[in-house]
Amino acid sequence: MGTSGRRRLLSPPLLTGALLLAGCSSGGGPEPAPARTSPTSATSSASSSASAAASASAPAVRAAACRVALPAAWRSAFAAGAYRPPQGEHAVLTETGPGWTVLQLTGAAGRRAVLVRRGEAAPRTLLRFADPVEHQLLAADFDGRRWAVFAVLEGRTLDSPWSLYVWDAATGGSRRLARADRPGPLPRPFVRDGTVLWAQGTGSGKAAVLAAPAGGGTARAWHTGVLDGPFAAGGLLVWREAVGNGTRLAAVSLRDGRPAALPPPVAALRDIRSAVSDGTTWAWVAGETAPRLMVWRAGEARPSAAVTASPAVDGMDQLRVSGRLVTWRTPETSYGLDLDAGAYAEITPAYGYAQAAGGALALAYSVGDAKATGARAVIQVVDADRLPGLPRCGGSAATDAP
Repeated sequence: MGTSGRRRLLSPPLLTGALLLAGCSSGGGPEPAPARTSPTSATSSASSSASAAASASAPAVRAAACRVALPAAWRSAFAAGAYRPPQGEHAVLTETGPGWTVLQLTGAAGRRAVLVRRGEAAPRTLLRFADPVEHQLLAADFDGRRWAVFAVLEGRTLDSPWSLYVWDAATGGSRRLARADRPGPLPRPFVRDGTVLWAQGTGSGKAAVLAAPAGGGTARAWHTGVLDGPFAAGGLLVWREAVGNGTRLAAVSLRDGRPAALPPPVAALRDIRSAVSDGTTWAWVAGETAPRLMVWRAGEARPSAAVTASPAVDGMDQLRVSGRLVTWRTPETSYGLDLDAGAYAEITPAYGYAQAAGGALALAYSVGDAKATGARAVIQVVDADRLPGLPRCGGSAATDAP
């Protein structure tokens, strides 16, 4: 959850900022204390009954996936999806989603956050940063129509203050919605049905899950506790929260902020990390000394260990889910797991970053030493749903080699 001390912003090739921050905590605070509230809902018994009925006919728990070579068709799709930034500007990937990508562009004229939409020739500027050296784009979301929300870190350490902005496609302008100067979760904001959702520290080691109208209005605290930044999972907003001497997942409805029931196999989880979901597929990291990527999909009897092999699970973090595809990053590279094929592959070169979200898959890496003159940044965005399946285990492409 929280960490203490000032931490430097990690800067491996290409990834100077947002790519390494999602899911981390900013600043310090006391050890987790028992949470004051525990989400419940009148729908709990109905959800449990539905889950029990589904489990009765659920498929057997899947076997651990094997590692396979990246197919040529995937490489070709990646190459065809290469993004070419405006002349003289260096691009850093922040977030992707259905038909859109948010980038940080830096050039002689300064640094800016931009929204790239499918079918549009030029990126839309969300904000020009006041300090093109210190300020960095952390995270973003776009509703596909009018509202974009994004967070800007105002320093080079993870405990630096950050500001949250809302961009309106109708006016082309941005306004600052909130500023965080207390220790707490690093932001990963969301915008749903005209409402912006995020979490920020409130002091004494606690944080609040907040909601505010994108068009302007007072922010409301939906929940306060010792918690990590939330993620959207279908119709739920979910986060990891301290309870007793451990942690568990809690949720509220994205519609009104009321406490909501999680699927029973997910509600039973304790002391996990890096949890993520698209509402149907859930993935998380379990175990400290022997980490493993766990997956549960609606209708399955129980969670299963999808990936356990080193080095794919060493330092596993920044999980993302989109349908059948789960992506994650290790200190060395990034991987993609095809749940339908029961196989995973290394999908970026060394130190690359990958994220699957909303039917899109985005990759970012550097060709050459990113700190050396002449290095080339590569960003590729593809339609994940159109990628062919990875080779199944037992085929000629399967390999146990790292």
